Amino acid sequence: MATTIAELDSRFRIPGVAQLMAGNGNWPKVQVTAPAAAGEIYLHGAHVTSWRPTGAEEVLYLSPHSIWQEGKAIRGGVPICFPWFGDKAGDPRAPAHGLVRTKSWQLDSVEQVGDAVSVAMSTESDDGTRQWWPADFRLAYRVTFGAELVLELTVANTGLSPLRFEEALHAYYSVGDATLARITGLEGAWFIDKTDSFREKLQRATELVIAAETDRVYLNTEHPLELSDPVLQRRLTVAKANSRTTVVWNPWIEKAGELKDLGEDQWGKMLCIEVSNVGDFAVELAPGKQHTMRAEIKIA
Repeated sequence: MATTIAELDSRFRIPGVAQLMAGNGNWPKVQVTAPAAAGEIYLHGAHVTSWRPTGAEEVLYLSPHSIWQEGKAIRGGVPICFPWFGDKAGDPRAPAHGLVRTKSWQLDSVEQVGDAVSVAMSTESDDGTRQWWPADFRLAYRVTFGAELVLELTVANTGLSPLRFEEALHAYYSVGDATLARITGLEGAWFIDKTDSFREKLQRATELVIAAETDRVYLNTEHPLELSDPVLQRRLTVAKANSRTTVVWNPWIEKAGELKDLGEDQWGKMLCIEVSNVGDFAVELAPGKQHTMRAEIKIA
């Protein structure tokens, strides 16, 4: 692996701005130190694990108990969920959240764009994915680390049959205290409450407050949301395109304790806001067509 990392570094390094190096688990990652932001993305799962705009604290949460082993997904950062979200319907043996979180992606390019750095990776269907899902596909992912974090996931149907898939950019945000954080921009939206037998409910309050285990799929949500954090004294805006659902998740004490790679002492430090197309809003894609979902995160 060290030789592989060295070869990648020789091909993609931008001196003083981006380099390939061994990260946790000795997995290769792109380390970005651009004028506008620092950050990192692993080839394992094309997983963004850090974004820190210049002059700001770390924005993403990464669990200190994450398990850095092949076949395991990284806990925190921005996992990519595809082609299903959560458990696969009708097949509890299938990997949770799909096929690409634990796959090694191909690094395609590292480019400086003004004061930012854009990293592109890709993966596609193979024998390993077809044992769980017979479809032919190609995913292209472009992440731009700058004053904004821009995530663009493109799904191409490379087969002869229509595709129906779910997708999510399962972003974990670092918060000072999850119970004091506030999410606005969801008032008037209907949501599916996965902690209450998947009942559909209406968000009546202006602010969403975390006061218990929270696992909600907000429907028809295409406008930006704001995460206010009085402890860290910052506001985060999450805008998106070609995404019609938003998932908000915090496991609370008991569920966090059941997750070995999280732990019951961590739930108060993280809050997930996930740009997504899931459930009844899964994407239908004809052969030869492609679909791009985009997220833009800003901090103030």
